[in-house]
Amino acid sequence: MTSLLLSVTDLLFPRLCAGCGNRLAATEQTLCAACNLHLPRTNLWLTPADNVMARCFWGHFPIDRAAAYVHYGQQNLSSHLVADMKYYGNDKLCEQVGTLMAREMAASGFFEGMDVIVPVPLAKERQRQRGYNQSLSMARGVAAVTRLSIADHAVERRTFVRSQTHLTPEERRINVQDAFAPCTSTWYRKADDVAGRHVLLIDDIMTTGATLTACAEALMQCRPSAVSILTFGLTSNS
Repeated sequence: MTSLLLSVTDLLFPRLCAGCGNRLAATEQTLCAACNLHLPRTNLWLTPADNVMARCFWGHFPIDRAAAYVHYGQQNLSSHLVADMKYYGNDKLCEQVGTLMAREMAASGFFEGMDVIVPVPLAKERQRQRGYNQSLSMARGVAAVTRLSIADHAVERRTFVRSQTHLTPEERRINVQDAFAPCTSTWYRKADDVAGRHVLLIDDIMTTGATLTACAEALMQCRPSAVSILTFGLTSNS
């Protein structure tokens, strides 16, 4: 009955691949088999404690493990997905991508021992413009697979000077200096949810790691037992 209902639904409202736009088969989710095959996976979750991404954070804060799902490039499939997630209002895709990568990465034990997810927060103005926080939406997809809780107000973004997109590594570091802080709201103390717990910090893309480092340093003030990092994409500048 469920299969029949899905077939009828697909006939009336066909599901399309987020990569190529072709119709998805009944067994496919988010991406068709061809696009899924061509995703430039990093496989960093197979060696999460010591890889090119984790090393970027050594000496900045104690990191337990780190991984990105795909290599991000301007002309590859991952850039098309990120553009849809960040700039074209595709909130649903963010959550689907979170689910997609969590299902694959869970098999390696990447999420074992983690307790709570903290998505990197957007500045309030940015969130009003976009209508959602893509990192929070991705976190919901990851949580649907891992059953981890989400503490989306543990850290807040206090300042937003300008986008990181076209800045040099040093400019990126300065741009986010003191941008994040533990939530101090007297009516909503989500910061308490991460004390003594292993936190997974989630963002969409890592370039130099400046934003993630600044956010993690603020998060450390909440006294988590460990901090790990997960992003959808990793640029070649990382």
